[in-house]
Amino acid sequence: MKRLTQALPVFFALFTVGVMVGCKDEGPHTNPEVKFEATLTGANEVPPVTSSATGRMEGIYNKETKTLTYTITYSGLTPTAGHFHSGNSWETGGVIHTFSAVTTSPISGRWEGLNQQQENLLFSGLFYANLHTVANKGGEIRGQVNMSDFVAWKASRQ
Repeated sequence: MKRLTQALPVFFALFTVGVMVGCKDEGPHTNPEVKFEATLTGANEVPPVTSSATGRMEGIYNKETKTLTYTITYSGLTPTAGHFHSGNSWETGGVIHTFSAVTTSPISGRWEGLNQQQENLLFSGLFYANLHTVANKGGEIRGQVNMSDFVAWKASRQ
């Protein structure tokens, strides 16, 4: 019995150290790079438009350099312009970044130097990607930009 009472504190100390080491994982919130994505469709436009065009935005935001590197692939349309806008999924919002070249898929770009307000909007899901055409000057396809982990979580709940 005496051995057990002497070994018990050692066991608990080792257990505590094991738990602390196991919890040392800092998680994705400390990673400077965060993945974002959006699915662009005509149904996502406000108001919705009838279009067979589709698109996908994938991006990586670096929290240290304040840079969003993005790629947007699309098919079924000939864009005349493209932008990131601020706003919820049910509203239209102002342009906050213009894509430099939109006539060929994929559209690739880097948005450097996001300010704190823009970063807050991005992480809050208050950005959307929008491609405009001659037929739909207000936008033909649109997609709300969300963190990839959130998109996966949301899909698993449906």
